[in-house]
Amino acid sequence: MTTEKGTISINTENIFPIIKKFLYSDHEIFLRELVSNAVDATQKLQKLSSIGQFDGELGELKVKVSFDKDAKTITISDNGIGMTADEVKKYINQIAFSGAKEFVEKYQQESDKGNIIGQFGLGFYSAFMVAKEVEIITRSFQADAPAVRWFSDGSTEFEISAAERAERGTDVILHIAEDSEEFLDEHRLEQILTKYGKFLPTPIEFNDKVINNPSPVWVKPPSELTDEDYLKFYKELYPYSEDPLFWIHLNVDYPFNLTGVLYFPKVKQDFQLNREKIQLYSKQVFITDDVKDIVPEFLQLLHGVIDSPDIPLNVSRSYLQADGNVKRINTYITKKVGEKLAELFRENRPAFDEKWASIGLFVKYGVISDDKFFERAKEFILFKNTAGEHFTIDEYKTRLEANQMDKDGNAIALYTNDILKEDAYIEGAIKRGYDVLVFDDVLDAHFINALEMKVEKLKFKRVDSEALDKLIDKGLKTEVVLSEDEKKKVEESFKEFIGNNIVQIEALPVDDLPVSIVQTEFMRRYTDMSKINGQGGMFGAMPVMYNLVVNGNHPLIQKVAKEGNENGVAKQLVDLALLSQGMLSGKDLTQFIYRSVEKLG
Repeated sequence: MTTEKGTISINTENIFPIIKKFLYSDHEIFLRELVSNAVDATQKLQKLSSIGQFDGELGELKVKVSFDKDAKTITISDNGIGMTADEVKKYINQIAFSGAKEFVEKYQQESDKGNIIGQFGLGFYSAFMVAKEVEIITRSFQADAPAVRWFSDGSTEFEISAAERAERGTDVILHIAEDSEEFLDEHRLEQILTKYGKFLPTPIEFNDKVINNPSPVWVKPPSELTDEDYLKFYKELYPYSEDPLFWIHLNVDYPFNLTGVLYFPKVKQDFQLNREKIQLYSKQVFITDDVKDIVPEFLQLLHGVIDSPDIPLNVSRSYLQADGNVKRINTYITKKVGEKLAELFRENRPAFDEKWASIGLFVKYGVISDDKFFERAKEFILFKNTAGEHFTIDEYKTRLEANQMDKDGNAIALYTNDILKEDAYIEGAIKRGYDVLVFDDVLDAHFINALEMKVEKLKFKRVDSEALDKLIDKGLKTEVVLSEDEKKKVEESFKEFIGNNIVQIEALPVDDLPVSIVQTEFMRRYTDMSKINGQGGMFGAMPVMYNLVVNGNHPLIQKVAKEGNENGVAKQLVDLALLSQGMLSGKDLTQFIYRSVEKLG
């Protein structure tokens, strides 16, 4: 054939700067686009063979990536469908969108780049982000079709001529520009290929080895897979992670296409560090690990893979575009997770109880952020008490009916954030026949807030938020043995040691502690939530306010009522209470220690 020259049909001289600067902000994705095109060529040939439109030998379909540092070239080769001269003119010379000039005028502003929809066939032209010249040498699978060479230097000029290529397929040869020579590096190329092409459906060869897994578990029917297969794939994704608790295989083809596997990991308390572990693919091409629009926020702690060709991407595939499918997929994933958890709960309650320490963080996050998820989850939300027993919401409300109902008919669930630190309060509650729950997850302050709004007649109080006999107000009146004058003297004796905080004299059993410190449930919860949110809030600059609960029936308090602080008892009791809450430090702690030693002498 004779050499043919012409102009690429885009009606503007400005399309290549637009591609280079605006459509693709991350230049490394040129390799993703070109390798994906090569894979598509092999897949198309396989499809033609399967429907009887190609009866030749398929051979070993693969894509090969190579580079020549001296010649400054990168070559992407495939043995797929190839192109005729007419197909080159159609698919390469005419960028497939109408109104190109208007397109450029509309989207040349960087602030508008997110509005570009990935339907313009621009993937091949990402090559010009890194190449000063691009060659295509291709030969169609069609019998007797000659090989063709296409060449462009990045302007809108091109030439097509005859070429030498013995076998069907396509070579795309990039002559790398000076400002992109970083890509002429073996490690850099392998890193990009592994990142974007790790699970492409055609073998990808680089440096004489296949660097991908063309058949990951999510493309296989669940019926063909064993637990070992899922665990092996998890290790492939996260080599240094502990085995997951369980997993969910996603597989739906209507009203959208979605496949994938989501794993429940063993989560840590600092759950912020575990985000961005779900990978999004489109036809096995890696897109992003930022899936906030597809996966509900509370499930972004999961690990795994989601693959959907129906998720709309901008032309660079750098982020998602909101539409109905994204919302439907989000809802579907929430539903599937809820169903899986319910199934595990019903089929093996003891195993579910054992896993609650990790499962609970996901469930609590879901209850806080998604009302619909709460409706699905309320049957398997669990509470754990200090004895290590687990209860559903309904089971626990029934348990509280015997001894933990207040005068208004509310079930009062007592809880601790720190079993060791709050041990004295827990023991006091247990002496009264109360049960105490353990809420020591990072989300628990928000979680119990949400439950109080969603579950009728259920209230939560931390075990040290009030005097023990006031935690559950049953409407009973108790009297302190102290006279009014003695009460006043006791209050004055303690007041000088606690600043602006409140002295609260209560009628408590004689074997309870003489003095303890409580902080209201509101302040406790507010402080905990502020820590999670990373802010001080309206009380951020204020010192911790507390009530000093004085047991008016304790012998030591009766001694203070008679003698005041003449013998230092009041000061010692205040310091003991502060010490028990980790609130005694510095010189006050040092003086307390010396004073205690002296008393022992």
